[in-house]
Amino acid sequence: MAIKSVGVIGCGLMGAGIVQVSAQAGYQVLFVEATDELVRRGLDRLRGTLEGLVQKGKLDAKAKDEALGRIAGTTRLDDLKGSDLVVEAMTENQALKNETFAKLDRICPPHAILATNTSSCNVTAMAAATKRPGQVLGVHFFNPVPLMKLVEVVRTLLTADTTVTATTEWVRAIGKTPVQAKDATAFIVNRLLVPYLLDAVRVYESGLASLEDIDQAMKLGCGYPMGPFTLLDLVGLDTTMYVAEVMFEEFREPRYAPPPLLKRMVLAGQLGRKTGKGFYTYS
Repeated sequence: MAIKSVGVIGCGLMGAGIVQVSAQAGYQVLFVEATDELVRRGLDRLRGTLEGLVQKGKLDAKAKDEALGRIAGTTRLDDLKGSDLVVEAMTENQALKNETFAKLDRICPPHAILATNTSSCNVTAMAAATKRPGQVLGVHFFNPVPLMKLVEVVRTLLTADTTVTATTEWVRAIGKTPVQAKDATAFIVNRLLVPYLLDAVRVYESGLASLEDIDQAMKLGCGYPMGPFTLLDLVGLDTTMYVAEVMFEEFREPRYAPPPLLKRMVLAGQLGRKTGKGFYTYS
């Protein structure tokens, strides 16, 4: 089936990015937020981002206006009843996601595909909460969505081939590169990335080297665009710890267990860039 209209649940950092790239690619997009105030903030965020692209010469004014004209916001989940594809981009809460997918199943038209942007929750459990498990899958975007090219298309044991094909075509149409993965905790990128970040914390805890030297070593020695501590601060220490805890719960392997320093920094509210202090301090 051809996807023409897209619904997005949540217009925070990730949700707004998915709304933006979909609208810029020519799709009608309706996002859902919890309150009228959050809807207003979401629209303001999107307008500001697109106007910023115009100021930088990366988008012309006409394209900006056309993209904004394709975007609308609502507080009513029922308004997604006309969407061909719905992407859930809410907080990482399995029970809440399962409940939301059950509601979407009752609201959306029979042909609609239901997708989740989760990085750590169980996609199969969301599919099982619906009567259309063959039309449920994961589409894991990366932050910041407009810049990062990768999307992990995650299929469960129940996902139909036609669902994967239609979603993959949509991912390409919004300018992203899809890779396919099975529904297993952390998928591809986080399964490899999170242990690396946790090991970096352990190396620092052991006193082997300074933050700056570890970051510099990985940048210059491995060609990474940023070191592990700069990346941890960007992703959020709380987010990294949550994903690590989910992975440890699933696999019970010590390498997935959050190091003591990471736990204590999260308890202290030192979460990275978003709080002004993580491994580094930000003005």
